[in-house]
Amino acid sequence: MYDGIVQELIDEFGRLPGIGPKSAQRIAFHILQTPSFDVKRLSELLVEVRERVRFCEICGNVSEHERCAICRDLRRNPELICVVEDAKDVAAIERTREFRGLYHVLGGAISPIAGVGPDDLRIAQLMTRLADGTVQEVILATNPNLEGEATASYLSRLLTSMDITVSRLASGLPVGGDLEYADEVTLGRAFEGRRRL
Repeated sequence: MYDGIVQELIDEFGRLPGIGPKSAQRIAFHILQTPSFDVKRLSELLVEVRERVRFCEICGNVSEHERCAICRDLRRNPELICVVEDAKDVAAIERTREFRGLYHVLGGAISPIAGVGPDDLRIAQLMTRLADGTVQEVILATNPNLEGEATASYLSRLLTSMDITVSRLASGLPVGGDLEYADEVTLGRAFEGRRRL
């Protein structure tokens, strides 16, 4: 729609996840129309992130070091491991300030349609971590969608032979939501996960 380099910039932003054509256009024009926008700093940060950030050798979380801050924190409970799909999930759980154990990032979820199987995830590394007997409970915190459920089910079956408690995050109705708008699966989960008051 636009000439040359402006369209290239919009196209490049549009390749980012969650950014549609309209958002890409808005971002590009914000950069073009805002003289104070520090384009040089943004480009330096992008290069720096690529060079410095890696994945933790233990849990797979993002880190600037070989081990992430959570794995280096001796105050964390090594008997609890929360298994998540992505590093973004670690940040979401940490914001709750409820979990004081360690994490294991799988790097995705089982999805036959997308060609992602168990061997494509960090499941072997999880099994290695569990082998020494330190971990007493594994909390499966995969997303409550088809792929996340398949991954949780696969891991649950895999871990039944070990002397480890396996639990799954509860799912159900969001706070502030109305029952009439909830789908059947969400309502079913809410009933399954109910607790005594």
